[in-house]
Parts: sequence; C-alpha cells; structure tokens
Amino acid sequence: MDQITPLICNKENKKAMIAMSGGVDSSVSAYLVKNMGYETIGVTMKLYDNEMIGGNACNTCCSLDDVEDARNVANKLGIKYYVFNFEDDFEREVIERFVKAYEEGMTPNPCIDCNRYIKFRRLFQRAKELGQDYVVTGHYARVRFDEETGRYLLLKAVDKKKDQSYVLYSITQEQLAHTIFPLGEMEDKEEVRRIAEKHGFINARKRDSQDICFVPDGDYAGFISRYRGMNYPYGEFVDMDGKLLGEHKGIINYTIGQRKGLGLALKEPMYVCEKNITDNKVILGRNEDLFKKEFEVFDFNWIACEPPSDEITLFVKVRYSQKENKARVIPISDSRVRVIFDEPQRAITVGQSAVMYDGDIVYGGGVICKVL
Repeated sequence: MDQITPLICNKENKKAMIAMSGGVDSSVSAYLVKNMGYETIGVTMKLYDNEMIGGNACNTCCSLDDVEDARNVANKLGIKYYVFNFEDDFEREVIERFVKAYEEGMTPNPCIDCNRYIKFRRLFQRAKELGQDYVVTGHYARVRFDEETGRYLLLKAVDKKKDQSYVLYSITQEQLAHTIFPLGEMEDKEEVRRIAEKHGFINARKRDSQDICFVPDGDYAGFISRYRGMNYPYGEFVDMDGKLLGEHKGIINYTIGQRKGLGLALKEPMYVCEKNITDNKVILGRNEDLFKKEFEVFDFNWIACEPPSDEITLFVKVRYSQKENKARVIPISDSRVRVIFDEPQRAITVGQSAVMYDGDIVYGGGVICKVL
C-alpha cells in the first residue's frame, strides 16, 4: 500500500513541510505526501547538542546520525532539506519544564511538551513564515473534519498498537486544519518498513527511539542534577501513618508507584504513594494504597467540542501505556475538569496527562494537578 487518504490530498500547488527525525516513520510520511502531489520540503529540528545531555544520543531521535539519515532520504526523494536550530526553544519549553516539574514533585511527560511547544507551535510558526500550507509528521494518528460540528477531530490511528493520539491532545483547531498524519491509516508498522525498503531508504530497518531524547540513559535524576549543577537533599521515607522507614536520596529520584530502587530492607513490598515537597518526605504504602478514583486536570484542551457545561461520560487514560477506562468528566471551568473513574485506577500521578476518548475520537486532555 503506497497510497492513503489523509484529511486533504491531491491538492495542486499546495506546499507541505515534513518534520523528518531521521527515522523510518517520518521518511515514509515524506514519501507519501510527495507522492500525493504536494510541493514538499523536509526539515529536521536541532534541539540540543551532546554536551547538554551529557553523552551519546545514538539511541534517541535528533542525533547527528539522524540528521544525516533524514538528509539521505530527502536527497533520494529529490526534495529540498533544511535543518532548523530550535535549541533555545527546546531548552526553555521542554527541558526547563521537565526539570521544574520533577523539582515540584510531579512526573512530567516531555514528549507532550515537545509536540505542543516545538512541533506544533514553533515549527508551525516557521512553516507560516516560509509560506507552507501544511505541516506533516510521522505520528500514528488521524485527522478528520466533522461537517456537523464544523470542527476538526483528532482520532486514534488504525494500528492501535502504534497509536500516538495520547501525546497529541494539546493540538488546536487551527493546527489540525493544517496538519497531515500520513501514517494514521497504516495497518501496521511492518507496512511502513516495507515501503521504506521498496524505495531504498537507508533507515528502513532502523530501530525506533525508545528513550526521552535528552536523557538517553534513562537516568532522569542524574540528568536533572547535572543540568542544575547541584545535588538534591536527602530526606525521610515514611509510611502512610508517618512512621520513619529510612532515608531517601533526594526526592527527584522517585516516582509514584515505584517499588524497586528504594534501598530499604522492608518486611513487605512497599511503593511510593506520595511525595511531600514541603517536608522533603517520600510516603510509602502498600499496592492497594495506590488505587484512586478521583482527580483534577488543568490546562485542559477540548478538541471534539467546545467546553461543556454539564458532566459527560468518556473513557480516560492517565498514562501513555494504559488503556482508557470509563469515567465521569465534570467541568470546573473551560480549562479544568474533575474526573471520577467508575473503578479505582493504579498510580494516578500528578504531572502526567489525562486524555479523554469516545471510541477513536480524542475529546481532549490536560495535566493531572491533584489526586483526591
């Protein structure tokens, strides 16, 4: 399958800017959009250098090798190719937010901030400056226009195993109107690789990036300490009743639901249930203490509808890897909601995002700010 039907296709003289990470997904997206007749250019965003992240970035996106892979594919496709330096924007909008969130006891998802502030804000701005009609990415998601409501909809990808709609919930109506996700209709990832192999792309069998790009070793606390140039103070582990259990090594080292790596000799398995930033304490409890039903979400972006005035029932997921579960969504304001699950869910975490679905349609999402 080399042809797909995205939101808008076969538009003569329409210009499309493809964000090319150097991976196979964005490369095939570039091929598909060019093949649909768009006047196409490829761009790679330079977001950081290796000195900033403290080592080798070969297992992530955005490395120097990725730039060369993207350039190679662009040359093969016969399209113009550029590298945009967005390092300052990335540090301010993604890295600083990530570090600050950890310092405040939250567990952020920087990929969501990267999509919101870099790909679908800064890159969109550059596309407008260059007279481009659409921005194209290799995300697995779909865009549709609902003629009844006059709104653009964000939908899950056909391949549910690769669906990335969760990290795109902040996208606006204007952005959706000028975005193409060519891979949203693909049946599976192997189909993408077959297209890349057929057309001789250098990255046809390149491994997918797995880590946060600026923390390639997965050591978030180590990165934060190096970035800030400081060590975070030790404090107390306590149980749910406040009983002292031992000493922790800095509150940024722990996330809700964590059991391993606590460095304690305990009589039974215990998990991080809460972080008290004010008193520099990490509260441990049993697994059953992690299950909650009710929480609040702020900075909420409604996609499928205007902010509702009444309670609605939707299906909600509170982390990327989780399946969505039925919940009542109660508006507090246009940008804040209270969510009450029908059944308790494990390790609802402040700083993570809650995304609401009705079938394949993404209703919207926001950041969890309080667990009740």
